[in-house]
Formats: sequence, C-alpha cells, structure tokens
Amino acid sequence: MKLRLVPQLSQKLIMTPQLQQAIKLLQLSRLELQQSLTQHLLENPLLDEIQSDVDEGESLVNEEKVEGPPVLEGQDRSDTAVETREEQGSPEEFSASGWEEYFGRDRGSGVSEYSAAQDEFPSYEQTVAKATSLEEHLLWQLSLSGLGDREKELGRLIIGNLDDDGYLRIPLAEVVAGTGFTESEVESVLKDIQTFDPTGVGARDLPECLLLQLGHLGRNPFGSLGSPPGALKGSVIESIVLHHLKDLEKKQYAKVAKALNVTVEEVFQATKVIGELEPKPGRPFANTQNYVIVPDVFVVKNEGEWVVLLNDDGLPRMRISPYYKQLISSGQGGTPETKAYMDEKLRAAQWVIRSIEQRNRTIVKVVSSIVKFQEQFFDHGVQYLKPLVLKQVAEDIGMHESTISRVTANKYMYCPQGMLELKFFFNAGLQRADEPSGMHSSVSVRDMIKTMVAEEDAKRPLKDEEIAARLRKLGVLIARRTVAKYRAELNIPSASQRKRFF
Repeated sequence: MKLRLVPQLSQKLIMTPQLQQAIKLLQLSRLELQQSLTQHLLENPLLDEIQSDVDEGESLVNEEKVEGPPVLEGQDRSDTAVETREEQGSPEEFSASGWEEYFGRDRGSGVSEYSAAQDEFPSYEQTVAKATSLEEHLLWQLSLSGLGDREKELGRLIIGNLDDDGYLRIPLAEVVAGTGFTESEVESVLKDIQTFDPTGVGARDLPECLLLQLGHLGRNPFGSLGSPPGALKGSVIESIVLHHLKDLEKKQYAKVAKALNVTVEEVFQATKVIGELEPKPGRPFANTQNYVIVPDVFVVKNEGEWVVLLNDDGLPRMRISPYYKQLISSGQGGTPETKAYMDEKLRAAQWVIRSIEQRNRTIVKVVSSIVKFQEQFFDHGVQYLKPLVLKQVAEDIGMHESTISRVTANKYMYCPQGMLELKFFFNAGLQRADEPSGMHSSVSVRDMIKTMVAEEDAKRPLKDEEIAARLRKLGVLIARRTVAKYRAELNIPSASQRKRFF
C-alpha cells in the first residue's frame, strides 16, 4: 500500500483564549469573580478601577481632553469602543509629576501625617472579638488546677488531642508515643480533665460521655433494688447507656424493658433523663461562623411586572487607564518592545471589559427567562413552582444548555420569596392525577411532605404509605419509595423514629 498526502477540508470548533476567558468568567461565583477582577487589576497596568462617583464625575468633565481610544495597528476603531463615558478620564491625573508626588510621600524617611494618625488607632484584628475555643477553655482550667508541672504538661498533650466534640478518639498508647509518659499517668490525668467544664469532655466514646454527665448529676432516681441513693452502678439509666443505646435510638422501649426486667414506664423516665444530656460536650465552643451570601440579581415587582436588576455593588468597575490610553494614541510608547507589550495589555483589558459586560447581559437574560416560566411562584409561593429544565430556558433565549448551566452555577437571586440559588428553579416533575398533561414540581411535593410531618400526631406519626395516599388525594401521583426518598432528602426520620410515647 502506497503512502501519499491527500488535502482535505474540514470544519473544527476551536476555542480562542478570549472565548475561554469569557466562559471562565461566566461560571464564576460572585466572590470568585471579585477575586478574579482584582487579580486582573493587579496584573494589567492598562486596567483602571473607577473608585467613586466623584472620580467618575471628574473624568466626565475632562473627557474632551482625550481625543479618543487608541487604535492598534490592523485594528478597526469600532473594536475599541467598548468603553462608556464613565471610562474616559483626564490624562493630567496620570502625569509623571503626579505619580512622583503620589508615591514620594511613602518614600521619604519621615512619617506622613496620615500614617502617624492611623498608628494611634488599633488594628482591625485587635477590634474583632474572638470566641474562646474548647482548647483554650480547657487549658485555662488546667492552669488553675492543683496539678504538678509534669501532670500539666501531660494535660496539655491530652487536650491537644481532643477533637471538636470534646472526645479523645485516639488510644492512650498513641497519646504517649514518643514521650516519656506512661499510660497509667495518662489515665490519671485524663480523669482530672474529665472533671473540667463542659461536663463529659475527655470521654473516649458516647457511653462514657453520658456516664460522666450522669455522675455529675449525682443522683440515681431509677436504681435497682438494693442500690444506695446516688449510685449509678446497676441502675436502669446506666444499663441503657452501656448496652441499649441502639435500641433506644429505634425506640424499642418494650425490648429494653424486657432485657432489664423493668416496666416500660421506668424506661420512659430514664429516656427523659438521657435526652437532657449533651452527646457532644464541645458543641458550645464550635466555630459556627455564618457566611453572608450576596445576591447576584434582585427580582422586584414594578408597576405589576417582575423586573430583574443586576447587583454590581462591591464589584470593581473597570475602564482603560486614561494615562496609558493617551500614551498609546500619541505614539510615545517608547521602544518597540514596550509598544508591543502595551498593545497586548490593551487587547487583554478590552477583552476583560467585554467579557464582564457579556456576562452581565447573559445573567439578566437567563434570570428573566426563569421569572417568565416561574411567575406563579413569585406571586403565590413554593406551592406554585413549576417543573423546569435547562433545555426550556435554553430554547427560550436561544442559547446552549451548557451556557445556562454555567450561568446558574453558584449564583443567587433575592426575591420576595427569599434568597434562592438559581439552581433551585430547575427540578423534576410528578404527574398530576386530575390533569394527565400537568405536572407537579418535586420541590412543591417535598414542601407538602414537610408540612404533613409537621402537622402529624407525634404519638401516631404518618407512615410513608399514608403520606403517599394523602398526596394522591391532593392530585399527586407518587409512589411510596418516592416519598421515602424525598423524606430522606429532607432529613426527616422514619415513622418509628418520630414516634413519641410521652
């Protein structure tokens, strides 16, 4: 077989670096976008941030002093028209003498009045309140204890190995590995630490944690016959904690009563005491830091119509630097290498600005389409949420499904129904019993299940079959296994676990 070259024409879709950048910016969350734009401002000297409305007004007054955006070699002037009037500025603000005067204040040997005045105030870190951690709380108690230096050193070692819940999960042999301490010394100091606040700290498992708290109570209301008052050994509570926690979790009270040879009423009373104990002593010291979610868009009703407003608060507003723009236009760019560098950075700056504008337009277009499909939800609530898929929105606005997926990823909307992720509006549907062509949103069905469980009788909770039967009466064709699936997604226990006997 003879080898030969044959020319062939074919079409391929190749993503340019600019297109890749635009797609990357499109799928970023608000925080990631803010970090990305800040990085562009640091790396590209031709990008300038509009600091305030005052600066913007001053730039508008002086915009006539700049003849226009520079035109690169081989580039049409229309390509540089992405800057708006806010992006024009005065070249005098970026004169050489101005830069020297600005930076010269920090280069001198003396300290400026501004820095001297600022030094009189505490730093930001000094003004922020810091919550006490579990380790700090235990070390403080250890320092006040009457233990010797050797015991305190071992105590610090033990406290350092406690997890966030206050448990010592590792074996004692591993604690003293590589040290000069013995396991008996660790056991002795651990018992001292187990007397610290919070009660139950330093336990090695859940039964020991609960027994430490019961011992702190110093009472045994349900002790077996012959047990002295205040003793725990042999009591109903101790036996349940040591041997029947799994049965207690499943609410198999009759089985526990039969195993302990006591009445079910005694098991109920013991369960009340155990229910008041804390299974995670370190919970009050956990770092429950709340993270603020800033919406990307606002949906408000104006004159009877829902309007989508883009939230650009907190994001840097960028423009082409007027100083460098005039420098390129006047042809005073320096050496050919410098001119090539500035031309490259100018193109990159223009693409960043265009990508941000395109991103904003795409988000508004997608959210407007969502509002059109889910108008009943915004008017009346979650019960009127309709099934929706990416393909419907893509066909409505003439975009690809992958683009819709990128737009709705990690982005949030604030509306009268609350703060919602854009992915919230895309959900599967369940067929309606009263209307074969109609569909119920899976989100609204989950809300129905949650409402039914909240209103049920605690002594006779609804089983999955009963919930499915009630939903069918409401016009939702749903199977029992689907109810069980939605119940698990809502973190709702089964009927046997929700049952209350007292």
